[in-house]
Parts: sequence; C-alpha cells; structure tokens
Amino acid sequence: MKYVSLILCLLLIAPLSYADQANDVVDAARERTAHFVTYQSGYVRLKYPGGDVPSYTGVCTDVIIRTFRNSLNFDFQKAVHEDMKANFSAYPKIWGHKGADKNIDHRRVPNLERFLTRQDANIAITQDAKDYLPGDIVSWRLYRGGTPHIGIVTDKKAPSGTPLIVHNIGSGPKENDMLFDYEITGHFRYFPAANMPLESP
Repeated sequence: MKYVSLILCLLLIAPLSYADQANDVVDAARERTAHFVTYQSGYVRLKYPGGDVPSYTGVCTDVIIRTFRNSLNFDFQKAVHEDMKANFSAYPKIWGHKGADKNIDHRRVPNLERFLTRQDANIAITQDAKDYLPGDIVSWRLYRGGTPHIGIVTDKKAPSGTPLIVHNIGSGPKENDMLFDYEITGHFRYFPAANMPLESP
C-alpha cells in the first residue's frame, strides 16, 4: 500500500512540474518584450558555452535562446553544437558549412527545428488553436516557403481564442496574435529537464 501511495504521489507531482516549467518559459518569453532589441542577423563570434550577441541586438531565434536560458537554465548553443558535432550529416546543408559552428548554428531556425525533432519534441501541426499550449515552440515560413521564423506560445489569447506568440519578426520581441498568419512548419513541446538534461554552462 505504501508503494501504491508513492506512485500516486509521483503521478500527481509530474503534471505540476510540467506546468511549472511551461509557466516559467512563458514568463521568461514575455519578459523579453520589455527589452529594446534591434534586429541584426549578422555573424558574431560568441563565447562558448553561454555565448550571446549584444543584449540590444537579436533575431527570432535569440528570443528562444534567451528565454530557455533565463527560465530553465538550458543552453541551446551548447545543446545544438554538441549534437551537430556528433551528427553533422543529420542537419540542413543550407549554408555550405563543412562542420559545426558554435557561433551561429543555434541561431538558425532550420537547425533548431532539426534539433527539436531529434529530441522527439514534435507535436502535430494543426489549425486548431486548442492544440497550441503555453510554452510550445512554433516555427513558420513567411510568405509561402520564405524566411524561417520561430516563436513561443503564451498563456494569453486573442478575442478569437488563438494563443498569442512572443517573437521577433523585425521590430524587437513582441507578444501578439500571429499564430496562423503564416505557414506553420514546426510545432514543438520541449522541456529539457524531461527530454534531455544538460549540464549547466
């Protein structure tokens, strides 16, 4: 009976842990919208691990990177670089690189999509707003197969019921209603403590 009680307690605790992580991600994403950020996508040499471009600059991927560092102490730079070093052939060959580059790989949407897919973080892509939960990561292609874009689902909703997204599409991090404005190419639910724990940088 003691073991049954322990199992029941663990089952009750697990969803709370998941919800807490999702809330932390959403809070950290929303906090990004308080920062003035100029959209700059140029190549920058970064320290490793834990490297970042100047805080007043960034692109859409930097919203994801900074959010997960600030909320879950998870370093996408380190995670993506280690996986690309070990499995470079599994990643897109869009940029002509012959090996992993710790300065830029994690700041490219197709690489984040591939990394999250490799972590089995995929969730079905639908047109039903209820399927997109707070803390989810969503990626798009702007204007029919165009520029890759990425953002984080929040706990606020538009009058239509569509969850808002924190993202940087060019004018700094914003929280607004754009989930279904473009072609969705990725939908991910990723909480590293559950999926792939990493040593803190």
